[in-house]
Amino acid sequence: MLTQTLRVGLLAVVCATGVALGATGAMAASQRPLVVGMALEPPHLDPTAGAAAAIDEIVYANLFEGLTAIASDGSVVPALATTWTPADDGLSWTFTLRDGVTFHDGSAFDADVAAFSLDRARAEGAPNAQPQLFQAIDRVEVVDPTTLTIHLSTPDADLPYAMGWGDAVMVHPNSADENMTAPVGTGPFRLDAWRRGDRVRLVPYEEYWGEAPQLPSVEFAFIADPTVALSAMLAGDVHAFPNFPAPESLPLLEGDARYHVEIGTTEGETILAINSRRAPLDDVRVRRAIASSIDRQALVDGAMFGTATPIGAPMPPHNAAYLDLTSVNAYDPDRARALLAEAGVENLSLTLTLPPPAYARRSGELIAAQMRAVGIDVALRPVEWAEWLTKAFRGKDYDLTIVAHTEPADINIYTRPDYYFHVENERVSEIVAALDSTVDAEERVALLQEAQRLIAEDAVNGFLFQLPKIGVWDARLDGLWSDAPVQANDVTGVRWTE
Repeated sequence: MLTQTLRVGLLAVVCATGVALGATGAMAASQRPLVVGMALEPPHLDPTAGAAAAIDEIVYANLFEGLTAIASDGSVVPALATTWTPADDGLSWTFTLRDGVTFHDGSAFDADVAAFSLDRARAEGAPNAQPQLFQAIDRVEVVDPTTLTIHLSTPDADLPYAMGWGDAVMVHPNSADENMTAPVGTGPFRLDAWRRGDRVRLVPYEEYWGEAPQLPSVEFAFIADPTVALSAMLAGDVHAFPNFPAPESLPLLEGDARYHVEIGTTEGETILAINSRRAPLDDVRVRRAIASSIDRQALVDGAMFGTATPIGAPMPPHNAAYLDLTSVNAYDPDRARALLAEAGVENLSLTLTLPPPAYARRSGELIAAQMRAVGIDVALRPVEWAEWLTKAFRGKDYDLTIVAHTEPADINIYTRPDYYFHVENERVSEIVAALDSTVDAEERVALLQEAQRLIAEDAVNGFLFQLPKIGVWDARLDGLWSDAPVQANDVTGVRWTE
């Protein structure tokens, strides 16, 4: 009888110990920091004052929040607003705001702050990279501390979606001017440190209004070299690379049970931007010749190792309105030569400006060779991201350049006369204006497809491929996005499973 009692007691101790160890293991896992790799370091950390995708990849949802948010499936969900209702005439939207929300410095969020944020973003001369998001706004009315009405000059059915972009996040008057270097948002993480040239470290904001993050800290480490990125993953120095820059290394990682490899979609149409303000690039025949000199499949195979999808217009293949226009200005060296001759262009020499991403540098080398084969001399000019933003994007000082436009639903950039590429097409402008008041799904698809065809036929750009979202991360991680409906590395729901 004594022996049986001892056995039962020992069993209880073992069971209790097992439970205790299990709890300790879970705690250890939940308290493990996360290191996320990124190919590019952002120029600053204010998403309302810059076009670089790397800004949003750190701060979107993690540090800053908008009235609405774009979820991992591309849907619009509540954020700092719980509901939003349009007026019957479509000329206003009323947003109900969350109560009790504070910024990381303790400042309160309310309708006055929301109005300030929107007025600041849409002010004349504002550095916001997406002014079209606010174009329809006539005025912003503070009804009470938790009620905001946005009055429009024309109906805008996409306003709740626009409010979910990083360019429309909420900022406080007390800290807005410092957000480039010392960002203060309302998100579940706050900035702990930014070591320039190395990494940004975020830690949980203890007074966050919503569900607390399950990570003790998140570091975004900047690793531009694809070889170094692979080495960092293999060594465990980086736990996740949501946009892995070395697609040629995927077979190695896919065969290793320690890693999860996910190839998803992005909104990133990769283009050869053509500066139509410069002769002879203002001649549609020359632009068509350039587009026809490009072998898209060779780029997909050679630069992206088969992971991308060729495109012929500015819309992603996963969009319901996508139209396959790869046959417009398709690869045809003979046609390219004939078009150049028809335009009277001989001995054309152009400079191809290449920002740092591997997709741009690798594609640039291939495109230069393809264009030389039809008689266009191309000089490659690699630049750092800050110089590309200053000279090519804002200064429009370039002939050709390669970049992926990762903003969602951005066909309206093809109507902006001040954009870094622009070919005037009155019908495209009419279509985009009509979209603002068109809610019928079939009518919207028809309009978007017409716009795509016009843009493709104008050869506004050389359309190359849809940038894939090549994600590689530790197999013990859960909650990372497979697709990228917005340019974000949202880690608010990420956790260690063991």
